[in-house]
Amino acid sequence: MSERKARVKVGVVGATGYTGAELVRLLSSHPRVELTMLVSRTESGKSLAEVLPHLGGIDLPPLSTLDMERLASECEVVFLAGETGFAMEHAPVLLKTGVPEFAFPGYPAGSEKKILPSWSEKKILQVIDLSADFRLRDPALFQEWYGMPHRAPELLREALYGLPELTPPDAYRYARLIANPGCYPTASALALAPLLSADLVDSECIVIDAKSGVSGAGRSRVSVEYLFTELDENFKPYAVERHRHTPEIEQTLSGIAHQTVRVRFTPHLVPMRRGILCTTYARLRQPVAISDLHALYTTFYGDQPFVWVRPLGDFPATRDVYGSNRCDIGLTIDARTQMAVVISAIDNLVKGAAGQAIQNFNLLMGWEPTLGLPMAGIAP
Repeated sequence: MSERKARVKVGVVGATGYTGAELVRLLSSHPRVELTMLVSRTESGKSLAEVLPHLGGIDLPPLSTLDMERLASECEVVFLAGETGFAMEHAPVLLKTGVPEFAFPGYPAGSEKKILPSWSEKKILQVIDLSADFRLRDPALFQEWYGMPHRAPELLREALYGLPELTPPDAYRYARLIANPGCYPTASALALAPLLSADLVDSECIVIDAKSGVSGAGRSRVSVEYLFTELDENFKPYAVERHRHTPEIEQTLSGIAHQTVRVRFTPHLVPMRRGILCTTYARLRQPVAISDLHALYTTFYGDQPFVWVRPLGDFPATRDVYGSNRCDIGLTIDARTQMAVVISAIDNLVKGAAGQAIQNFNLLMGWEPTLGLPMAGIAP
């Protein structure tokens, strides 16, 4: 993939939503991207700056209607930033314009060369989906938690779950379809992965207490509970019994632990625009020195540019990562209860969505994962 030409033609579907707009903002300054098509189902024919003035002054194509043939012919990579159910309807159509199904996770190493000897000579359309449509491997699990049948179950096995810090780099080499993780699963998995990888904690005694800014609900959310007067000076839990990200969190963590992981996950809505603060609690199997735990985390993420393990006694805040693609992690041990306490902070629209999608895109292309992505946050 690194043999590709210097600039890749990219399309964004859902360009006027919070996540889509963040994709456009970041991709517009990416040195190896040519934005060729921006799709909006409600604002076609307008410039993006007319709808979202903060994106004024950028040379962008006008917003257009959803035209699958045009997307397939004019783009090499398409980001799908629609709501749940959109991608499983449209991704199969886009992917049919590329090569046949050939090398999804689970194939024996080296078999892709026998299946597709002339990969570099083919025109390949690749899709990065930012919804939940291809994150869960089991279609029955998807229906249970999302309340709709999966309309493209044949793609669930092929889709690469792209959490870059936890996904093997070689897995990107022949991927056509990437499932971009959810914001809560990203913050939770990065906080807990080192503990579970080292088998230090009880995999069925994990609590995740997470708080998110309002932008996580999406730009189209217009119900009463999202009015300013309902949100301001308020702080509340939601989806306490069942949140849709629970099976994604458990699937990801079970893969890391190589055993079943069960979590008690409770999300909260905070009256701020961006950010997720995720506090995780896990019972240690045996006593561990805090210095050893910190060394485990710093080693585990030692070569990951977007994860910063804070010094002992230093805990992250959402303001620290605002506008950046970082995940900041702080940790401690409660010796009295033998609980490891790990706190992670991300910007839900960047590392939790658009930034991570671009990080996946960079890896898909064989480029440095940091290309075109902000490392530093914005303050004040």
